[in-house]
Amino acid sequence: MESNEIYKVILDQREELPFLVEDNYVMRPESDLISLDNKQAQVVIGVRRSGKSTLCHMALLNANIPYAYVNFDDDRLASLTVEDLNRVLEGIYRVYGNDIKHIFFDEIQNVEGWHLFVNRLLRHGLRIIITGSNAKLLSSELSTHLTGRYNEIRLYPFSFRDYCAYKNVVTDTPTTKNIATLKNALDEYLIEGGFPELSTVEDKHGYVGSLIDAIITKDIMKRFRIRNGSGLKTLANHLINNAGQRVNMTELVETFKIGTDKTVRSYLDYLTQAFLMVPLTKFSYKSSERLRNSKAYVVDTGMLTYRSDNLSSENLGWRLENAVLLELLRRNAPAHRDVFYYRPTSRSREVDFVISERGQVVELIQVAYEVSSPKTLSRELASLVEASNKTGCKRLTLVACADSRTEELDGVKINVVSAIDWLLDNDSDN
Repeated sequence: MESNEIYKVILDQREELPFLVEDNYVMRPESDLISLDNKQAQVVIGVRRSGKSTLCHMALLNANIPYAYVNFDDDRLASLTVEDLNRVLEGIYRVYGNDIKHIFFDEIQNVEGWHLFVNRLLRHGLRIIITGSNAKLLSSELSTHLTGRYNEIRLYPFSFRDYCAYKNVVTDTPTTKNIATLKNALDEYLIEGGFPELSTVEDKHGYVGSLIDAIITKDIMKRFRIRNGSGLKTLANHLINNAGQRVNMTELVETFKIGTDKTVRSYLDYLTQAFLMVPLTKFSYKSSERLRNSKAYVVDTGMLTYRSDNLSSENLGWRLENAVLLELLRRNAPAHRDVFYYRPTSRSREVDFVISERGQVVELIQVAYEVSSPKTLSRELASLVEASNKTGCKRLTLVACADSRTEELDGVKINVVSAIDWLLDNDSDN
C-alpha cells in the first residue's frame, strides 16, 4: 500500500476513537492485568466481540496515557504485508506525533510476519498493546519471536458480575427485592450470555449467527486454508448443541464424514484456537487419558440460545455448569492453576471440575442448578465424597441455586454455595 493510503486510514481511525467506548462501560478486573509501563508487549486475546479493544482503550484512557491506535481488522488494510508496516509506523508518527510512546495494535495478527515488526518496536523502547482473536497464532509466534517480551491476558465475554454491572443490578445490598432481581438476572445471564453488545441489539439471532460465521470464515478457514467450510460449520454446530459432553472422535468421524480422525482433530483444534469452543481435559497423570477423554464447552451460553439450527434445550443446569467453567478459568489461569474434570474410571462417579496446582488437587467442585430434591442433593454430595476419598482433597464445593450452607456425608464436610454468591465471589473463597 502507498504511504498516503495508510496515513488516511490511521487518520480516519483516530477520528473514530471517541465513539469506540460506550458511556456505560463496565470496569473489568482483567484491565488490572495490563501493565502499561512494562517493556513487555501487553497481549489481550479472546473470542471476537468479547470486549478486548474496549478493555485496552479504557486501560489507556483511565491511566491518562496518550497513545496511537491502528485497527488491522479494517477492510482498507486487508492487503497489508509485513513490508508495509514501516509505512504504518510512518503514518502513526504523522497522525500522533513523533513523541508517542504507547501504540495499540488491534487484531495485528491479520498481517503475516507482524511479530518481527513488534519485536523491533519493543527494542526501541516503545510500549505496545496488542489484541488478537486466535490463541495459537499469537502464542506460537510470541513464544518463538518475543521470548520473555510479552504479557498475555485472556479475556472471555462478561462474567456474571460484569453482566450485573452492565445491567445496573445491585449486588451488594441483600434486600428481598434485590435478591429476587439477582435470581432473575442469573437466569437471564445463563440464557443471554455475556457478549457485551448482545443485549443491545434487536436481532440477537442475526448477531450470534454473524459472529459464529466470522469466527469460522475469518479466524479459521482463511488462516488455515480450509476448503470444507460446510463440514466445519456442521461440526461446530454439533459441538455447541452438545456443550459440556465428552468428545467421541470415532463417532464424529463416522457421523459427519468430513475426513479422517486427523482432520476432525484439526478442526476441533481450530475451533479451540479461535475461542469458539473451550476444551476441558480429564484429570489424570497419564497424558493419553487426558487426550482421549476431553470435553468441549462453548465460550458463551448466548451461543446456545441465539444461533441458527439450535437444537439444544434451555436446560439451566448445563448452562450453569458452562458458566462456572468460564469463571474458573478467569480466576485460576492467572494464578497458573489448572482446571480439569474428574472421572478416573467409567464406573466412578463424575465430578464436574477439579482445580489442580502443581499436579495436586486443591479443590473439587460440583455444579447443580436444582438440589431441592433430597435424592439429587445426595447424589451430588456422594460424587464429591467419593472423589475426595480417592484424591485426598478436603476442599469440596457444591455450587447450586440454593442457600449457602455446610452439608456432611459419611463424616466429610461439603460447602454448598449459592450460585449467585459463588459467581459474584461473595464469601466463596475462590
